[in-house]
Parts: sequence; structure tokens; C-alpha cells
Amino acid sequence: MKKWNFKAKNSPQKISEKIQITLESIKGLEFNVGHQKSNSINFKIRKRILYPFYLYFLNSIVVNGKLSKSNIENETDVEISFHQHFLWNFVIYSNILVGLGIITYLITGKDTNPLTYLIGIIIMSIGFILWIAIQKKYVKNIQEYKTLISDILEKS
Repeated sequence: MKKWNFKAKNSPQKISEKIQITLESIKGLEFNVGHQKSNSINFKIRKRILYPFYLYFLNSIVVNGKLSKSNIENETDVEISFHQHFLWNFVIYSNILVGLGIITYLITGKDTNPLTYLIGIIIMSIGFILWIAIQKKYVKNIQEYKTLISDILEKS
């Protein structure tokens, strides 16, 4: 999870409306807004993933944001956090755990087939390779969202 904090000129309501209007024109993005009792506005942005194979090709970051009124008039504190999509975490960790499970099964002496060792190592390696590739993609996708949000707030 990465966090991004900054101040924006305008009220939280106007910023929220501007983000909502701009993101409605972008197809495939889901934007949800919620209000809290403490005069802050929470929002969530993510791309809809319709098919499992879209997971790798689309930006699979979930953006959680909070717009709260600052002490200075007509200024808003913006707090944004970026999370990896749940499915990616599930795929990576399940590959690593299945590979470790197979290797543990072999170490306990229940099976001595070298091919089973190879299968366990391959499955675990796939998990680690996916983890490394997704971390690089994660940084790139965060930058895309930062650029998008910065462009929207500059125009307001």
C-alpha cells in the first residue's frame, strides 16, 4: 500500500464533483463516493475487471481517497492510498503456498519422486516471478492514477 497526501484548492464537495464528472466519461472505471460525519468525503476508484485474463493487462490498482476540509478556507486535504487488487494477492500467494506445500510434502518423506520436487519448485517459482512482475506493474499503475488525478485537479 502506498499513500499520497497533498492539498488542493477548492472545497471537498467541488473536488468530488469534478472527479466524478471527469471519471464518468472514462469507460471502465468505477467511482464510488461516500460521506462521513466529520465533513469528509471518501471515494474509491478502480477499473472493472470483467474477465480473469484482464487482470494482467488492465490497471488493477484500487484507489481509496479522502477529501477533508483544511483549516485554511477554500483548501482541501487530499489523502489517497493505492492498494493491489485482491485477486492478484490471491494468485501470487496461492502459487507460493501450493509450491511450499508440495515441497513440504516431499520433505516429510511421503513421496520421493524427483518429478514432484520439480513441480513444486516450478509452481513456487511462478508465484515469485509473478510477484516481481506485478510489483513493477504496480509502480507504473500508481503513476498513471497520480497523473490522472493531478490532471483532474489542475483543471478545477
